[in-house]
Amino acid sequence: MTKIDLALHGAPVRTPLAKAARRNAKIWLCLSLIALDAVALAFGFAVILIVEAPRHISDGLLTAMAGALLVHAAIAFQNQAYNPRCLTKPVKSCRQTLISFATTLLVFLLVAFSLRVTGKVPRFALGMGMVTAVMLLVAQRLLVCYLVRRAFGQLSAELVIVDGANLPAAYLGRDIVDARASGLRTNLDDPYMLDRLGTVLQDYDRVTIVCAPAHKAEWARALKGVNILGEIVMPEIAELGPLTTRQWGGVTTLVVSWGPLNRANRVKKRALDLAVTIPALFVLAPLMLLVAVAIKLDTPGPVFFRQERMGRGNRIFRILKFRSMRVEATDANGARSASRDDDRITRVGRIIRATSIDELPQLINVFSGEMSLVGPRPHALGSTAGNELFWRVDRQYWHRHALKPGITGLAQIRGFRGATNTRRDILDRLGADLEYQQGWSLLRDVSILVRTAQVLVHRNAY
Repeated sequence: MTKIDLALHGAPVRTPLAKAARRNAKIWLCLSLIALDAVALAFGFAVILIVEAPRHISDGLLTAMAGALLVHAAIAFQNQAYNPRCLTKPVKSCRQTLISFATTLLVFLLVAFSLRVTGKVPRFALGMGMVTAVMLLVAQRLLVCYLVRRAFGQLSAELVIVDGANLPAAYLGRDIVDARASGLRTNLDDPYMLDRLGTVLQDYDRVTIVCAPAHKAEWARALKGVNILGEIVMPEIAELGPLTTRQWGGVTTLVVSWGPLNRANRVKKRALDLAVTIPALFVLAPLMLLVAVAIKLDTPGPVFFRQERMGRGNRIFRILKFRSMRVEATDANGARSASRDDDRITRVGRIIRATSIDELPQLINVFSGEMSLVGPRPHALGSTAGNELFWRVDRQYWHRHALKPGITGLAQIRGFRGATNTRRDILDRLGADLEYQQGWSLLRDVSILVRTAQVLVHRNAY
């Protein structure tokens, strides 16, 4: 029996339910950190109230305490004090929460100074409350790390994929997939294979590839868009453009990918999506209803056009658009780009494409979590540039899928839209997508949304 056989038959392998439960536990534990921090600060405020005679407590001080709780939560969130790593790394956890507390205190003092009420601040009581809060913050962080490490060991879900190579003994006992037996291949010209890989990895936080030297370059490219930490076992570090290296049980691995956004930034981006999408769906519902009626009256066929597109993690989803072409002429694979005088486009379709109204149903994709408001535009699987499939023009094309696809993006506000008649057309889009990915910020998303309004009607929109 091979080492792979031993791992597959003799080691416990977590089921999808167990992996999902572990992921949910991570979320609840992070929420618990938020609650425990609030309790620690509340005890600190209680000490202030006890030390300072109740008759000296003003409504302004109580308001300031309530505001400090909200400010601390926002600062701690921004400072990664609720990052899942803080659940198992006591030094990091304590450092981040103390930095957040110190920043909150500084904000409190600056506000008090600017309002010229520093003379009314109960210094002794405030000092006692601060000491109490700091002690409780540190104590609860150390206790949480101890309990989590004792109960879970490692919170992250990790997978090893073996492709025609011997499995190092250090990986025995972990979740293992034999690529050949599972039908996983590193074929970058097969979107459905990449979809299968994305589906296998969707419940994991990290994947390690053990493969023959001839397959390492292809695995490295395939992992670039999966949106999780990806590593290749490679003692002889070669020319794969590594991000860094790691050690696991004495085995050297090469890190070739990780998601461009950490958990906190993904939460911010999702919050922006929902904050804009939900009101927009209510406000635009009458317009969308009118467009639906116009489409039905114009030509026979469904109101919506559904098409397979490549999404985050190289997983395929079905995008929604208002149908703008005759049903019998619809191009399901997107092999033919729409042109200015395209005879497939209906009368209503020409209007809604010129004004970008045909894109509005994608708000439903955003609401369901398949897309984001801002991100790389998802392309049809058969799209070509200069008669060549997009991913064959530049292999970095797959890297853009580490983020959710967007209704709009940096490429769109720069005018890179419309037909892709030449290789340059897709290279311009790809360059903008990768630039957006590397320099993401919430403020940039807001800026792109505002600037999108200026290009809704565009000379390349047809």
